[in-house]
Amino acid sequence: MQTMVEVRGLAKTFRRADGTAVQAVKGIDLDIFKGEVFSLLGPNGAGKTTTISMISGLLTPTVGDATIGGHSITRQPTQAKRLLGVVPQEIALYPTLTARQNLEFFGRMYGLSGKALATSVDEVLEFIDLRDRQKDRVETFSGGMKRRVNIGVGLLHKPQLVYMDEPTVGVDPQSRRRILDTVMRLKEERGMTVLYTTHLMEEAQELSNRVGIIDHGQIIAMGTVGDLIQKVGEEDRLFLKVGDQAVSDEVLRRIQERVPGVTRAVYDPPGAEGEDRSNTSGVIIVSAKRGRRALPQLIQIAMEAGIEIQSVEVREPDLEAVFLHLTGRALRD
Repeated sequence: MQTMVEVRGLAKTFRRADGTAVQAVKGIDLDIFKGEVFSLLGPNGAGKTTTISMISGLLTPTVGDATIGGHSITRQPTQAKRLLGVVPQEIALYPTLTARQNLEFFGRMYGLSGKALATSVDEVLEFIDLRDRQKDRVETFSGGMKRRVNIGVGLLHKPQLVYMDEPTVGVDPQSRRRILDTVMRLKEERGMTVLYTTHLMEEAQELSNRVGIIDHGQIIAMGTVGDLIQKVGEEDRLFLKVGDQAVSDEVLRRIQERVPGVTRAVYDPPGAEGEDRSNTSGVIIVSAKRGRRALPQLIQIAMEAGIEIQSVEVREPDLEAVFLHLTGRALRD
């Protein structure tokens, strides 16, 4: 496979006001292949944003380098950036301009003019399905429509690599679906390489050819979704919601020692904003082979400890399970 992005030994150290050093990224090696969707997953503070900022030339690495299409982002930044389109998480548009005026403005920033500019704007409006709204001001658009214009801006100069940072944040389910479909079309119809960041596991599983999981400034796992899920075998995850009751380490130890097939038991206390559950409830998360068979004994141990279980959910292996398996905690928003 032809490599679109090559990262070698990429590291970044910041200095606090008191002079102490903080190593945000610790020597990352990474290859992204031409024409693939590569998702980078990681919690806040893991080094994800710093890594992406160095790859896209917004931050200078302390050590190491990254190339885009063979061009070094440190030694040949102009050539490298010409191949890159950026779709930021924040809406970067002028609200009082129309969709077309916004695209024309940013197209000129890319160096387009005349017929080339008009053709590119027409093609982008068609691609993001906003041709019929091109003369309407952006301030009248829904959040999802603004996101689509934001994506369009990143496509105007026909980049080979598109970086999309959490593009579905804050949009309704219908708009989210259209954005995900747009990502797939970029790969399938235009052959673009997409570097995608998200904290939503289902998005990464649906879109990605490969996924990189980053934590504490290091890539801790990388591969196809299937390869990564194999790391946890056929384990299910059981989520036992227990309200605001405290769960001791002793209870977790009993679960791991007494219930056949259990490989891990952790407790998320109230206030932890985990995936798909209220932050007012604590949750016992258990990894187990044949999780449904383990359930009666789990409930028995909880009852013996005076813990009232409010609800139970069983999930088959997915990327969230991989992260829990690798780090011992759930992926945070």
